[in-house]
Amino acid sequence: MTQLDTSLDSYEVWFLTGSQSLYGDETLRQVADQSTALADELRAAGLPVRLVWKPVLTTPDSIRRTMLEANADDSVIGVTAWMHTFSPSKMWIGGLDALRKPLLHLHTQANVALPWSDIDMDFMNLNQAAHGDREFGYMQTRLGVARKTVVGHVSDPRVQAQVSTWMRAAAGAAALRSLKLARFGDNMRFVGVTEGDKTEAELAFGVQVNTWGVNELAAAVDAATEQQIDDLVAEYDELYDVAPELQAGGERRQSLRDGAAIEIGLRSFLEEGGFGAFTTTFEDLGSLKQLPGLAVQRLMAEGYGFGAEGDWKTAVLVRAANVMGAGLPGGASLMEDYTYHLVPGQEKILGAHMLEVSPSLTSARPTLEVHALGIGGKADPVRLVFTADPGPAVVVALADVRDRFRLTANVVDVVEPDEALPKLPVGRAVWEPRPSFAISAEAWLTAGAAHHTVMSTAVGADAFEDLARMVGTEFLLIDEDTRIREFRNEIRWNDASYRLGL
Repeated sequence: MTQLDTSLDSYEVWFLTGSQSLYGDETLRQVADQSTALADELRAAGLPVRLVWKPVLTTPDSIRRTMLEANADDSVIGVTAWMHTFSPSKMWIGGLDALRKPLLHLHTQANVALPWSDIDMDFMNLNQAAHGDREFGYMQTRLGVARKTVVGHVSDPRVQAQVSTWMRAAAGAAALRSLKLARFGDNMRFVGVTEGDKTEAELAFGVQVNTWGVNELAAAVDAATEQQIDDLVAEYDELYDVAPELQAGGERRQSLRDGAAIEIGLRSFLEEGGFGAFTTTFEDLGSLKQLPGLAVQRLMAEGYGFGAEGDWKTAVLVRAANVMGAGLPGGASLMEDYTYHLVPGQEKILGAHMLEVSPSLTSARPTLEVHALGIGGKADPVRLVFTADPGPAVVVALADVRDRFRLTANVVDVVEPDEALPKLPVGRAVWEPRPSFAISAEAWLTAGAAHHTVMSTAVGADAFEDLARMVGTEFLLIDEDTRIREFRNEIRWNDASYRLGL
């Protein structure tokens, strides 16, 4: 079996420095020393991914070969490039054209402050990034190279944060390139937004999306042993506040054991197939005794991607969000805008799903309960019940809009519910969208964004924007600066651009 890896430990980013031989070996030694020092300073800032310094690049052939080596190494998730001195950009044409990994253009320099009274032409010849990087920027634009540009000295916390966010996005993109997704059954009948072009998704993101009959999953569930179930139920008893009827000797204890068998079978199926994401649908449960709820919640919290009702696009996003947020407080989960609080000036959104919201959104101890479910035609499912922690978050949706995929993100603030929710036995979150409920909802509807989303409380909109750029996907942001007229125009311009192939 292959266990899912959600850590960033196996990844690395290469630190590339551009120069030329015009100024001689002594200058190049200084370039190497200073670029090494800058890479060391970035590492010391606590980057989430290992930064690997590479020898200074001074020829077209060495640049091209380095990019090809980066492409061929699965551990390399991206490269940063800095033109320490003036590196004529035509030397970079072959390398930039060959590069297939994400690129960060780091526009920096060795020194923070200018040594005004000591500046001579030797200093000027050595420290030319101000126009060396502009030459590099021209060539990237001339070739249409997608990249992120970060400006400032590496000692600046803002620069360090931007580099870290880009690294996390690159890790998310790398995870998608190797992602296998198992769909158990098809999409919910008559629903539009959960559909999508799976072939185009594999070309754009790298993810393999395929379907298995739900009874193949049921066979794996039936194979769970009594000892495995005993051990997992004991884990539940330790981790959660278990409802009395589900406790040992309780009248519904068997429901919990059935839920444990589903988790054991689902986990074994995913591990044996090397899957990092999956979907289920309540309309196709085969011989499963319950709609998977508890199992889905726990697997999402471990890093798996999940989408309900066959929504494989949301499952892809959940997996990417879990990887990008690895090691950070908070989490990522399937979410759905369910209902509104429309008191003027106090508008809020109550989000949830039937069962499947990840407990990574809370730092509290969830309760483990069993309740009836009015759809699916199966036994009452077990589930974790909790309310998401208050704080900043982002909700993101991926939609197929015919000629492209569109990623729409809304920056939100998760808040405490106005009152307790004693009769809502699901994982849930309450949030206030930015810039306001009315503007955010109109923008979301105008974008045609999905009702299934990913809520991330670990990484913000910047990481998803970087990810979208890396995989060549349209990105729309709804935040405190959004204005509806401008938002509509952005969509119109994007429509024209994509249809013209620009």
